[in-house]
Amino acid sequence: MLRHWFRQPRTSTLAALLLALCPALAFAAGPQATPSIFAPASTPAAEIRSLSYFVLEITGTIFVVVGGLLAYVVVRFRARDTDDNREPAQIYGSTQVELAWTVIPVLIVVVLFLTTARMIFAIQEAPKPQSALSVTVVGHQFWWEYRYPDLGIVAANELHVPLSSTQDPKPTFMKLLSADVDHSYWVPQLSGKIDLIPNHPNELWIDPLQPGLYLGQCAQFCGVQHANMLLRVYVDTPEKFAAWVQNQQQPGVQDPAVAQGRRTFETQACMNCHAVRGTAATGRFGPDLTHLMSRDTIASGAVPNTSDNLRQWIKNPDSLKPGSLMPAMHLSDTQLDQITAYLETLK
Repeated sequence: MLRHWFRQPRTSTLAALLLALCPALAFAAGPQATPSIFAPASTPAAEIRSLSYFVLEITGTIFVVVGGLLAYVVVRFRARDTDDNREPAQIYGSTQVELAWTVIPVLIVVVLFLTTARMIFAIQEAPKPQSALSVTVVGHQFWWEYRYPDLGIVAANELHVPLSSTQDPKPTFMKLLSADVDHSYWVPQLSGKIDLIPNHPNELWIDPLQPGLYLGQCAQFCGVQHANMLLRVYVDTPEKFAAWVQNQQQPGVQDPAVAQGRRTFETQACMNCHAVRGTAATGRFGPDLTHLMSRDTIASGAVPNTSDNLRQWIKNPDSLKPGSLMPAMHLSDTQLDQITAYLETLK
């Protein structure tokens, strides 16, 4: 049933020729700092690459034919000193010519349409195995919320999924929702673009075949900070993913050494927007902070998750991410230090 999920990525004749003539066009396997659709690490992305190569073959052939004919006409019928400048014979109402420039483009469009439709349906109709991981993705202005309903986990901005393989297939099926405006989920090496539309759930699935960090981007303009609504997908080995799940299922750390910071967090407006499991903070407007320090970045991937950045983010979010919807609370330096110290214990 899952055999078609793990077909080896196909390389078209044109692509093979290009790679042979120019090895620099070859793309390394695995995660890339600048992700490309030509370096797929998941079955849906591999299918999209195959379709891209097919389209390149068709359009490349058209380019060669048209360019060759144009070059022939330019050379063959160029101006010569012996020309008498008479107008050449004109052809009107040629049925053959009119049929050719009508039928051939229509056939090309039909072929491209049918091939694209077949690929789309093949990806969308893939069966969901019992070993699949279910994740609900909610797009917010301007961050991502990840809910793992079967695991009881709520995370933000950094999606963790298990590594899949032909011997042990563990695809991840995602239900895509929006809490406000249209967003678009796109991790080029793992899948195509799928929109998140209010009141209209969409779905996608991935089966990453190589571990590592895969980067993506919200591909639908959703407001001022659209460009900084970044995607980070961590593909973990089974052991690493199990350890991550175990940690995420724990309640927030209650360290007596930062009790004052926790009280400040709960008495300010922080708890109205953010949740920390095991405490009175149950806000849902902002990201869940129960395991904030287990994340590599804050502000939806905009800056590294360091103590200085965290403090500055609490003090004045617009200084790191202009246009973000998190307000500056105008806290004192003492309150900033207390809250930062408390949040740093949430691992």
